Amino acid sequence: MRLAVYVSGRGGYMLRLADHIMAGQHAGQNAGCKIVLVAATKTCAGLDLADQRGFATSLVARSDFASRAAQEEVLAKQIEDAGADWICLAGYMAVLSASFVDRFAGRIINIHPSLLPEYKGLDTHRRVLEAGDAVHGATVHLVTPELDDGPIILQASLKVDRSDDADSLAARVLTLEHLLYPFVIESLATGVLRIENGRVSWPNQRDALATTTLPIEERLGPHLIWP
Repeated sequence: MRLAVYVSGRGGYMLRLADHIMAGQHAGQNAGCKIVLVAATKTCAGLDLADQRGFATSLVARSDFASRAAQEEVLAKQIEDAGADWICLAGYMAVLSASFVDRFAGRIINIHPSLLPEYKGLDTHRRVLEAGDAVHGATVHLVTPELDDGPIILQASLKVDRSDDADSLAARVLTLEHLLYPFVIESLATGVLRIENGRVSWPNQRDALATTTLPIEERLGPHLIWP
């Protein structure tokens, strides 16, 4: 399974994916899973880290193109040339056009810091606190042309503490995200997660938990919300 990873920031999600893919391979799993491209549309630390790790990288800045369509055509061609099976948006903050998403329909995965369909968009942690919600979390989902929409693959939740502010809540959710996203990708690579024609299925959740190389049972397992 060949992955193209899109980044915009520090590259934390990308590094977690890379580390856990390698850990799985050392454990005799994920043998065919590989990051074949790390791309960004602006300079960022994540792209530099990917280059340091030896990944093929690409910067496709909007300012270098006469139109968004021309920019996305280059992005799409790079994905196809790299032979990527899946596109992982890893802290990628740019909005993809409907034509780009349709070109790779059912093959783009995103992680969002809320329990979708609640709190699409930005500032999710502040909005959760302002609403007085007792529970917050993160969602891995397939990308569709609508913002933060698409079939849910897996979610993880946590209780909001009375002492939380937006920063502390974001940090606690990020800890879940850094386990949740690699778990989904690992499960996809090993076949315990199936995504076909935009439909998500976990035929055997117990197998998914039993075969992972991640510290799921204690740190993530109790927080999972299966679709």
